[in-house]
Amino acid sequence: MDKILVIDFGGQYNQLIARRIRELGVYAEIKPYDKITVAQIKSEGYIGVVFTGGPNSVYDEKSPHYDPEILSQGVPILGICYGHQLITFMAGGKVVSAGASGEYGKIPVYVEKDILFDGVPEKSVCWMSHNDYVGEVPSGFTVTARTDKCPVAAFKDEKRKIYGVQFHPEVTHTEYGKTVLKNFVFGVCGAKADWKIGNFVEESIEKYRAKLSGKKVLLALSGGVDSSVAAALLSRAIGKDLVCVFVDHGLLRKNEGDFVEETFRGKFDMNLIRVNAEDRFLSKLKGVTEPEKKRKIIGEEFIRVFEEEAKKIGKVDYLVQGTIYPDIVESGRGDASTIKSHHNVGGLPDVIDFREIIEPLRYLFKDEVRAAGEKLGLPRELVWRQPFPGPGLAVRIIGEVTKEKLDTLRDADAIFREELEKAKVNSNQYFAVFTDTKSVGVMGDARTYGVTIALRAVTTDDFMTADWTRIPFDVLEKASGRITGEVKGVNRVVYDITSKPPATVEWE
Repeated sequence: MDKILVIDFGGQYNQLIARRIRELGVYAEIKPYDKITVAQIKSEGYIGVVFTGGPNSVYDEKSPHYDPEILSQGVPILGICYGHQLITFMAGGKVVSAGASGEYGKIPVYVEKDILFDGVPEKSVCWMSHNDYVGEVPSGFTVTARTDKCPVAAFKDEKRKIYGVQFHPEVTHTEYGKTVLKNFVFGVCGAKADWKIGNFVEESIEKYRAKLSGKKVLLALSGGVDSSVAAALLSRAIGKDLVCVFVDHGLLRKNEGDFVEETFRGKFDMNLIRVNAEDRFLSKLKGVTEPEKKRKIIGEEFIRVFEEEAKKIGKVDYLVQGTIYPDIVESGRGDASTIKSHHNVGGLPDVIDFREIIEPLRYLFKDEVRAAGEKLGLPRELVWRQPFPGPGLAVRIIGEVTKEKLDTLRDADAIFREELEKAKVNSNQYFAVFTDTKSVGVMGDARTYGVTIALRAVTTDDFMTADWTRIPFDVLEKASGRITGEVKGVNRVVYDITSKPPATVEWE
């Protein structure tokens, strides 16, 4: 199987590069820049290498660098943003600060005829995010693209099959980004499209059957897409050796605990234990307002509950979690900055009473997880459920989490989701937020001082970037009217029109 190596220099879009390449049917692996050598690249048979973006300046001695020997190995290379600048630095060119002329967001780019830009018009829109730029290309390189502010938006050394682009072809905002990546993978690297999600599923089943058969395995089941697919995968691999523990922490959406239990007891032949732990979690969260602290508390308490259940079951060697790629990148990986800790990644306690944690989906993106779920035969209504954060509604309540706030938010959220589903609004994720802000209102000719609920809906295909959904005004009006009319204590509803970036999808 052909494979492309993505060398991670710490940017936040890096996992997305691998996802785009996999969409082309070619397997891509990500390795931190300090965990893979030139010799390993050759011995492991990668047919192409991508240098990713990153938050550093390449001329800073403390910034991540790489062995310049890579440039003379005959392996095709594509540098993106920081990677583009790093190639310049290694090959003897000049990288300079853009100062006040940095570029951010959608920028017109002008390209010349080249294998990398085959099928790309002379002028299109790209996504830029840089403080530095290439001021002088190295010897043997030629400029193939520019913008009004960036004289070297792309370059090439055709003889050595080395290419660089200052913009980000992996994000959807770059009009012909997928074309650029396709041209590199197939046109430059000569890859074959021989990777399929079905291969991943079957290989994973065989892998975990060999590793875990005859051992007791505990799976953290939330009922969300990721943990459900992980459960189906491990169930296929080891059958009754798998015990699914569903911790109802009291932070779920309306009626969700009962739905999860009914689904997995009724539709799947799995060992399921439901632990009702609402009081326990709320006690731990009492007085806590800082988002990261909430996540850490919930993550640790999850593990402690699992440890206790494992002791009741008997000897349990392995804990399974539904961790996926976006969880890892947003919790900080390598030199990437931490956006937020996920309860099953950055939120894990230091001491865990299991031999090993198994994360069968950790290298899949959400769309790949859904495809794996369908391949495993899970019902479509479960596979295509909306993403739900591990810490649940705790990170959709600003400030301290209480039973009263949870009940208010559950009712508001249920109304909002119901109205969007009735109107068939095309949005990938939508939910309500308890803002912990009160404002003056008037209801029934009387003054009120009530809660403000924020509504959030985003459209995305990768959850690494997202745009706010343009919900029709009449749908918003209906949802707002129902929430203020039916949910006690709420007198104001607002709609969040912020994209990601600069915001994240969740509020905390």
